[in-house]
Amino acid sequence: MNSPHEEAEDLSAYSEGRQKRIRVIAWVTIASLILVGGGATVLTLLFG
Repeated sequence: MNSPHEEAEDLSAYSEGRQKRIRVIAWVTIASLILVGGGATVLTLLFG
């Protein structure tokens, strides 16, 4: 049986990995929105 201290370490490791994954997903989402929005703006300017 795990002690409370070991469980806390397991949860903190899980939390760190989860935070990193969320941060990566957020940046990818922001970048794709900027690229798609910028692309739509350029197409609108080109084709009126």
